[in-house]
Amino acid sequence: MNKRQDQTIALITGASAGIGLELTRKLLSEDWQVIALNRSDFPADDEIIQTALKLGKLRIYKTTDLADYSSLIRALEEIKGKEQRIDILFNNAGGSFPELSYSKQGREQHYELLTVVPYIILMELMELLKRGQLKTVINTSSSAQKWTKEFTIEILERPKTFRKLLGPYAASKLALSLWTQAIAPQLAKEDIRVRSVDPGGNNTLRKGKPSGLPLLVTMLMKLFFSPPTHGASKLYEGALGGHRDKTGVFLVNGRVAEIKFQDQARNVLQSVNAIYEHEFLLHR
Repeated sequence: MNKRQDQTIALITGASAGIGLELTRKLLSEDWQVIALNRSDFPADDEIIQTALKLGKLRIYKTTDLADYSSLIRALEEIKGKEQRIDILFNNAGGSFPELSYSKQGREQHYELLTVVPYIILMELMELLKRGQLKTVINTSSSAQKWTKEFTIEILERPKTFRKLLGPYAASKLALSLWTQAIAPQLAKEDIRVRSVDPGGNNTLRKGKPSGLPLLVTMLMKLFFSPPTHGASKLYEGALGGHRDKTGVFLVNGRVAEIKFQDQARNVLQSVNAIYEHEFLLHR
């Protein structure tokens, strides 16, 4: 077996900026191969990225919008047609929106992008994960979920009110951790482990991009939050650190943390699976 076949392969969504970019750079520097599923381009002046592209160690698949099912299907079909396996899937793409908005499918945007789409990507790439060696899925979650006071599927899909960071964003990250927990026994039958990980506070502000953060948080982020390399390290540790044999857990600062509304975990899983089976698959 040649060296390229020996290299560990990670697929990272949202790999071109912020935490995803730093995680990509970290893995490439450790001689991994990286499959990137992105909406935007990588920095043209990044030497590590550009060298990896020339060597074929970094392979890019583009979507116009991960929450646009037609575009997502095209990218996922291309990945399945060209890639041989995935060792670790990092469901990292995300972000926060400055106001209440809805996807093309009619669901609140945070819920669609942060909760539903990671499930779709996992389901679609399951066969590639089964062929991998590490068989690990890391879902980027957030400790903001602890501020969620009311939680139902109806609120996730069509919120009655909107608050930056602590509203639909926090609830959608909670829902992500809940389905992660609920699906773990099912994936274990395929020897696949899945965990949700809080990358901590990172300064991921991007010039010219509207922020879905409260003004005070934005100011604090600029002054005190760690660079995205911090979050990348948290995701890396979540995948390969001391909890690598655990599944279904939510990791915060390297420790297993409690998830609120655990009685809703099965409902969330059933909801995202119904969307996958009755909406996404019909787009083919």
